[in-house]
Amino acid sequence: MNGPRNAYAQLYKSDYSDPMKHIIKTKNAPAPIGPYNQAILVDKTLYTSGQIAMDPKTNKLKTANIQEETTQVMNNLAAVLDAANMDFTMVVKSSIFVSDMNHFDSINEVYSNYFEGDAAPARETVEVARLPKDVNVEISMIAIGS
Repeated sequence: MNGPRNAYAQLYKSDYSDPMKHIIKTKNAPAPIGPYNQAILVDKTLYTSGQIAMDPKTNKLKTANIQEETTQVMNNLAAVLDAANMDFTMVVKSSIFVSDMNHFDSINEVYSNYFEGDAAPARETVEVARLPKDVNVEISMIAIGS
């Protein structure tokens, strides 16, 4: 197949470099389970991919309860932010996807530990039919560096 998609795939696999777009990778967060990156930094804005409760050391899910699951997700996001020299104080937007909205209060309880009161980012929480690896929560973020 020699269509445009195949040409792009070949270009991407070569020494493709874009001075405006930097791929962020860290071994302290789970490796992507598909054709995407942990995060992309464009100028001073970081776009993280959704993180699930995969322990990067064991590659096993931490899903004993929603609090443990949410804590692992937030720890994974902390590692991605750190790889871009950022932290939670720089997060301006979060997207939370849940398998059951009944987990909302428990997720908030853990999530709130990572932000200081009025400094919490804008956010939406959406119940979805299914998440990757059948987890209960997935979170992505946008952060702006200095």
